Amino acid sequence: MSEPTRTIRIEILRYRPEQEAEPVWQAFTVPFTDDMSVLQGLQHIKDEQDGTLGYRWSCRMAICGSCGMMVNGKPRLACETFLRDLLPGPVRVEALAHFPIERDLIVSVEGFVEKLEGIKPYLIPKAPRTLDEGEYLQTPRQLEVFEQYSACINCMLCYAACPQFGLDPEFTGPGVLALLHRYNADSRDGGQAERAAVMNAEEGVWSCTAVGYCSEVCPKGVDPANAVNQNKLNSAKDYFLRFLAPRGAKS
Repeated sequence: MSEPTRTIRIEILRYRPEQEAEPVWQAFTVPFTDDMSVLQGLQHIKDEQDGTLGYRWSCRMAICGSCGMMVNGKPRLACETFLRDLLPGPVRVEALAHFPIERDLIVSVEGFVEKLEGIKPYLIPKAPRTLDEGEYLQTPRQLEVFEQYSACINCMLCYAACPQFGLDPEFTGPGVLALLHRYNADSRDGGQAERAAVMNAEEGVWSCTAVGYCSEVCPKGVDPANAVNQNKLNSAKDYFLRFLAPRGAKS
């Protein structure tokens, strides 16, 4: 005889602006196996029970960062969070904390994207270089300085974990500040001065209250809290160097 189908209760905070003024909880009973993720549970609900359920996903391999959401109150990637680890349930799924909800588990990312664009997240060469001069070379040791911070997948889990961002949406935030450090620390980059205004601003690194939860929830081990601390050190150096070598002074 085959084993009876196991089920788990998934409770989803729904928000459908055309019919609800405020988000409401809705429960579903989902059959599952040990290899099923929360994302697969949501896909079962959408395919078999309620086709109106809204959520984002793409790669299903913890690479794209699209399926970030709150699972039992913690920021998680739904694709790498397994239902077997959440037994006996219920599993409570909500949109990422601290972001405006557009629909169900889908949040608005406009503010995050604006912050990301504001740090110029690309290499800015220190000097023009022609193709004939060859590529920009870098030693393995120089790569090690920033490689950890380049692993960010823009999943925004760190923002959902950040109490300061929850209080002040204008705060640049851990993920973007980690990427700012990634480029500033790159030996091939010369754009530090162009990013200084973001780093030193009132809503920049000094708004961070050093809780550190952002690093705990990061699925890629980026450690944005450490990046912010290094940015604080660089910001302090930049501030005090102004007194030692005022801008415009000739050496």
